[in-house]
Amino acid sequence: MSNDNELFIERRDDGKYKVLKPNAERASAVTDTQKEAIKRARELNPGAAIHVERVRKVGPGPDKWRKP
Repeated sequence: MSNDNELFIERRDDGKYKVLKPNAERASAVTDTQKEAIKRARELNPGAAIHVERVRKVGPGPDKWRKP
């Protein structure tokens, strides 16, 4: 079961950022920067918990999620 009050921001292979609802196959929005994606996610659902994928490398791979 997914929580409709969550949004995820992930980096795409082309360097842009996508805003996704849980279990979504298509992005709700695509932006050039992570900051723009966070802003767009807040516009789409102001009360949602926003989870941002970390893009820096820590240990064997990237950290997974952080709150903006």
